[in-house]
Amino acid sequence: MPADPSTGAALEGRVLAALASVIDPEIRKPITELDMVGGVAARADGGVDVGIKLTIVGCPAADRIERDVIAAAEAVVGTGLASVDVTIMTREERTALTEKLRGGKAKRGIPFTAESLTRVYLVTSGKGGVGKSTLTANLAVALAESGLRVGIVDADVHGFSIPGILGLVETDAATGVLRATRPTQVGEMILPPVAHGVKVISIGMFVEPGADGAGVAVAWRGPMLHRTIQQFLTDVYFGDLDVLLLDLPPGTGDVAISIGQLLPHAEVIVVTTPQPAAADVAERSALVARQTGQHVYGVIENMSGLPQPDGSVLELFGSGGGAEVARRLSSTGTDVPLLAQIPLSIALRSGGDTGEPVVLAHPEEPASLAIRAVADSLATRSRNLAGRQLPFSPR
Repeated sequence: MPADPSTGAALEGRVLAALASVIDPEIRKPITELDMVGGVAARADGGVDVGIKLTIVGCPAADRIERDVIAAAEAVVGTGLASVDVTIMTREERTALTEKLRGGKAKRGIPFTAESLTRVYLVTSGKGGVGKSTLTANLAVALAESGLRVGIVDADVHGFSIPGILGLVETDAATGVLRATRPTQVGEMILPPVAHGVKVISIGMFVEPGADGAGVAVAWRGPMLHRTIQQFLTDVYFGDLDVLLLDLPPGTGDVAISIGQLLPHAEVIVVTTPQPAAADVAERSALVARQTGQHVYGVIENMSGLPQPDGSVLELFGSGGGAEVARRLSSTGTDVPLLAQIPLSIALRSGGDTGEPVVLAHPEEPASLAIRAVADSLATRSRNLAGRQLPFSPR
């Protein structure tokens, strides 16, 4: 310790204050709030030794946290005068951390209730192949770019694709093939991987890849599907979100019914294509949502046409499907707008293959501009406080 203990204590205090700027990249909170700082000890040479407690062995964020801690400490004491001792939390410390994150509760229910300030949107379609998952991923990224805290639940258990679209892939150590990035688990709490500022959970992160890189088929029926979606909503720590998007499987099957039971207050965005024949099947998915009390927020028409060099649009898949779905869903007296018509885009398609969302890689593309317009409308919606208990009382 330095000769003057008060000088050492002051230095330790300044370093500890600097460590509040180090954010755990998975939990998205300062490590000082997460009780991950084991201690700060001043040395006689004017440097400091910092103890850091990681949540688990093999924490994927370990290197980044250590680099950020050294940088924060050296900003106070000088280059080369900070060292870091990394240890692992005890089971009791992990339990205390998970309870702290859950607001003091040992077990956690679904946080996205009708009283929550998180807006929940279900992105659905009548049939597959309409680009629903690609639009979900790009909407989420655009919302995160606007400064909102955003999460995605890939509820398409049988046809999961969100991890690949967002580039959440890594090389599997056992097989050498690409697989979806695994989430970190702290006790019973699952920390979702983050891509482009969006927290993501998908069953694809838990299945083992085959030798060719394809995941094992998920052949589950109703009860297993329900428990999986419920676990995603309860055990995954998303933190405080502004917007949660759920990418639903196409159609009106078990998952749609389960989510209707678990999130009856959610709002629905219907994705369809321009063919008038697609209106029937797209309408059905929205009607099932309404039967559970969910509100249909709007319709997005994807693959609306291919822009030509002369400014015209080649309507490869016809026209009018999105407007027709919106008209039919508005016939009951509740206005359901056509939110956007997303043009065909090679960049949108290729971005889904390479994990580079078009709204980031090609922001001036017509498809990007149309998606961002929808994201802007979602981001600027005021959150309804009617019927919610506020944390104060009148005098």
